[in-house]
Amino acid sequence: MAFLRHGCAVSALCPPGHPLRYITGVGAVYTYAGFASMLSLKTAIRAANPSIIVPCDDGVVWQLHALHAIESDLRPLIELSLGAAENYPAIQKRGEVLRIAGELGIRVPLTQTVNSVDDLKGWCQNAPAVLKIDGTWGGEGVAILRSAQETIQGYQAARGATRASLAWKRFLINRHPVALWSWRKRRSSSITIQEFIPGRPATTMFACWRGEVLAQSTVEVIATQTLTGAATVVRPLEHRDIEDAARLLAQKLQLSGFHGLDFILEKGSGAACMIELNPRSTQLGHLNLSSHGDLAGVIASRLRNETSYPVAREERIRDTSIALFPHAFKSDPKSAYLRQGYHDVPWEEPALVRELVRDSWPDRKWLSRLYHYFRARKQLDLRPEIFQPANSNSHT
Repeated sequence: MAFLRHGCAVSALCPPGHPLRYITGVGAVYTYAGFASMLSLKTAIRAANPSIIVPCDDGVVWQLHALHAIESDLRPLIELSLGAAENYPAIQKRGEVLRIAGELGIRVPLTQTVNSVDDLKGWCQNAPAVLKIDGTWGGEGVAILRSAQETIQGYQAARGATRASLAWKRFLINRHPVALWSWRKRRSSSITIQEFIPGRPATTMFACWRGEVLAQSTVEVIATQTLTGAATVVRPLEHRDIEDAARLLAQKLQLSGFHGLDFILEKGSGAACMIELNPRSTQLGHLNLSSHGDLAGVIASRLRNETSYPVAREERIRDTSIALFPHAFKSDPKSAYLRQGYHDVPWEEPALVRELVRDSWPDRKWLSRLYHYFRARKQLDLRPEIFQPANSNSHT
């Protein structure tokens, strides 16, 4: 929607029933077929012939990496959209990205790749730890462990996440178009364990071009769907260390397009500790948070080779909470943050609003309803997590 506002022609690739199909003004909408997801992606790219590809899902990024390796004619476009190809293997591994960040002087938690139960010795003796599976996103594949027993159980569960049965469930029930492809790839994925940093989450999204950061939008996270889930309420933040981290990594990895970094603002000091790179567009690209306006407009201007960025149509969002639609409204409808601040609701697209306030489109399908009828949902802690914001929105 932001690209459309900036005068761009937009095509989309998504599964049947996806909310993207409710946005007016989108040109061709191609179907992401789960049994032939790579072919769907390749066909859509060639048919649309875009100036840039904007992936919104990590699995799509990994597929673009794979396409780069086998489709020579698509390599220039993929590199323009994502960055230098020689760094794709590093970007796919959480531990390697954090190692590179540490070498650049960016503060990162102690992180270790886990290949067996023996590698877990010493973890969770004095402090919690975080276990993560490469190739997962949105809080999936992340577990906070607080004891040696939980650590072993978490590792065994992480290894079980590569099971074919789970991939088929995500494909058939959750309707994820790259579930089967990701399962075949994830069987060789790494598992990492990471030092737990007490504090508040923060995240930044930046637009970059061949290693140069053009603009970035940074927020501290006030609420999430679950303890390790996606942000639902955020607040604009200025933080020099976060800005420097984006600049250093973009230059080192020669990134292009949209990327994001996740941080923990350490309790007490407010120091930023980087915990993850998101090699794709995140939730912030359409919001007017940077000094140059929204990040979609910044990239659109760069594609046109304009010497200056367009003037933002709306006043820059500052010093207020931002409730991200629809999950802020669904996960905690009684939240005080829904009675104040900025509501990120696309009122100009009423059909999209109506679609997003309903149950997700996969959950409305008969197979999903049948699955949950015969199999009780797991008793997970799905309560929203609230983080106490700092008194000031500026850190140095």
